Amino acid sequence: MYRLPAAACFCAILAHAQWLEYPTPGIPRTPDGKPNLSAPTPRTADGHPSLNGIWRNVPGRNYLNNLALEMDKAPFQPWAEAVFKERQDKNGLGRPSERCLPHGVTDFDALGTPTKIVQTAEVTIIMFESYNHYRQVFTDGRPLPEKHNPAWLGYSVGRWDGDTFVVDTTGFNDITWLDDGGHPHTEQLHVTERFRRTDFGHMQLEITVDDPGAYTAPWKATIPKELMADTELIEWICENEKDFPHMVGK
Repeated sequence: MYRLPAAACFCAILAHAQWLEYPTPGIPRTPDGKPNLSAPTPRTADGHPSLNGIWRNVPGRNYLNNLALEMDKAPFQPWAEAVFKERQDKNGLGRPSERCLPHGVTDFDALGTPTKIVQTAEVTIIMFESYNHYRQVFTDGRPLPEKHNPAWLGYSVGRWDGDTFVVDTTGFNDITWLDDGGHPHTEQLHVTERFRRTDFGHMQLEITVDDPGAYTAPWKATIPKELMADTELIEWICENEKDFPHMVGK
């Protein structure tokens, strides 16, 4: 048994089904034993909502081609609009994932593959099934670094605003795309993510993109997530010669 997540990237998954049907401890259940995703939001010992679990985008909507879901188009700087149009005209040819290079923060948020969140008081770990990558969101009071080496996933710090977990990330390189549709960005990019778990099985993720080098104003997108119970992440290895189009063509 294999799980082959749908993703518009040149990569391959082949993994044995380890723990894909193992019951998750502590899950509220309905009388028939199914996970009760409408149960109340769980909380940690310090009173904050718990974001722990494996999450995926709500099925039935494509968040990959255009992250600016709530806008007719992003407020481009002229050069960025030209780059985006060229990428659209080429159907995304040249995206970093063709070379097994990682997605950026916003593109990872939009992927349909699972994401696991492990929340502690000092740091929250976000693990992506795609590419076996991870992020560290520090909540120990440290500020964002003033000096840094540009990074694929930037540098992230988090804080609580009521029941919403707010993550600020800066320090990006300019190689990644904001989404699979090809929105570009510069090293000035500042991404703000607001995670709000509305009940046991659902979470809203609001993303704000602020990059004055590529856009004339900040812009937002909202991605609904749902909990994946009774499963686990599986290994994802990017091998261009075994990409998804080649696999389905055999």
